[in-house]
Amino acid sequence: MRVATVALLLTVSLLITPGVSRADSYADAVVAFSPVIQAGQPTDPHLEPGNAVAAPDYDGVTNCPSTEACTFVSLGDGGSITLQFVDNALTGSDNDDPDLWIYEIGPDVEDTFVEISSDNTTWHAVGKVFGSTSTVDIDAYGFTTADMFTYIRLTDDGNEGGQSGNTVGADIDAVEALTTIPVPAETSSWGVIKARY
Repeated sequence: MRVATVALLLTVSLLITPGVSRADSYADAVVAFSPVIQAGQPTDPHLEPGNAVAAPDYDGVTNCPSTEACTFVSLGDGGSITLQFVDNALTGSDNDDPDLWIYEIGPDVEDTFVEISSDNTTWHAVGKVFGSTSTVDIDAYGFTTADMFTYIRLTDDGNEGGQSGNTVGADIDAVEALTTIPVPAETSSWGVIKARY
């Protein structure tokens, strides 16, 4: 199995090879969205779950005047979102490099629990990220290049961060599989495509 590594100083970039491109490495679809709304918060402009798919596009605006103007989704205090990788799968890397990148934005540091699944039924907890753009090494939880996951569930830690406000809860802009393989494809043909920063 071939492992291709690209190291850039200031950005993360996938090596462009047959099977997976950088654009393909992000979560593609929303499977479930269960925000916790209390006293009308988070407010409606911040409740579009589709803002968590595709490449990150946060523009620095945290208090959105409309849904159309928003580039992220707020989970609410204890809320969750389940996303799916459609044309690629997250996998381990057989080392301690990061495998998953969570793009959580905004000025408030909001912890988020992370779970992964291959079938949207059996879930594996892989710790939590601590706000802002954070990574997860799934190998630290016993997974390897032999494991493939196409679902990720993010749940706001209701005991951390702000407990109220228009964007209460973790604010998710994107999720990226840093160690990924194409789906469907023969993993032995393309191997694991690795991005590093």
